[in-house]
Amino acid sequence: MEIGKTIIYLGLILVVIGIVLSFSGAIPWIKNIGRLPGDFVIKKENMTFYFPLATSLLVSLFLTLLVFFYRKLFR
Repeated sequence: MEIGKTIIYLGLILVVIGIVLSFSGAIPWIKNIGRLPGDFVIKKENMTFYFPLATSLLVSLFLTLLVFFYRKLFR
């Protein structure tokens, strides 16, 4: 029974993420994800290297908090 609840919660989270991504044009701060000050872009003549360090840290922090609150609420 526990795995069923987990799948339902994951489905709800995916629906919320889908809704946010659908309306991301209407949310002004979502456009800056991937273009934060800590994201590195190196452009050469025939090569572009992109390393999203700040975006990776932000996503990691968000997912860590999400898992933390999930464990606090449902265990």
